Amino acid sequence: MLKTKLTQLNQELSRHEAYQALNSVTSVRTFMEYHIYAVWDFMSLLKSLQQHLTCVDVPWIESKQDPEVVRFINEIVIGEESDLDPEGNAVSHYSLYLKAMEEVGADTSRIKQFIETQDLSLIPDGARQFVEYNLEIAKNGSDVEVASAFLYGREKLIPDMFTAIKDVMSSEKVDCPTLIYYLERHIELDGDEHGPLAEKCLQALCGDDAAKWQSAEDIAVESLKLRSRLWDAVLAAINEKREKAA
Repeated sequence: MLKTKLTQLNQELSRHEAYQALNSVTSVRTFMEYHIYAVWDFMSLLKSLQQHLTCVDVPWIESKQDPEVVRFINEIVIGEESDLDPEGNAVSHYSLYLKAMEEVGADTSRIKQFIETQDLSLIPDGARQFVEYNLEIAKNGSDVEVASAFLYGREKLIPDMFTAIKDVMSSEKVDCPTLIYYLERHIELDGDEHGPLAEKCLQALCGDDAAKWQSAEDIAVESLKLRSRLWDAVLAAINEKREKAA
């Protein structure tokens, strides 16, 4: 089974040194300056799934997918693209994350320049390879490939990572309500709702087709390897800043 084969990779990733390095506000800022690109390209995978699995064409034709899968995709699009902020205003999670970055003093100039220009060379090494891979999957991958990258590169990893960051900000008594709200929202959604539904989505797409499961496994393994390289880049950047400060 795919889940069994990926257990070791997931466990290794969950023990990455970058998690232990997230022990100060400065390190969290650095993390966010890299992770924002993953927040952004997550939407490309999601929108690709929406194109693959629901109908966004005119005239409308009902999707052939399981209605529960269609509902899941539409629900997560609503949540990610137009969730409610702490004041009850509609906002995308990308914009919410940018606001949280500014709240804790992280640099947002580089990601904003990238969004304006779409120049991939502006993305830091480590993050760039991750983004390039996911954009390629989003644009040219099959529905199974996109769903696998979406599930194993993203949804299954989020709760533990965000819980660690939340603990740091709480222990240092940092006043960052937007960030805490964002973290709690994703811990709730990804752990309790989106993660299990994303897994169900992949199961529905693969069924009993061994070739599809193999394709899902290949994408999942590569997604986890690239996520690990992203954490490598985060760790290197954190250590570099610590050395300069010393």
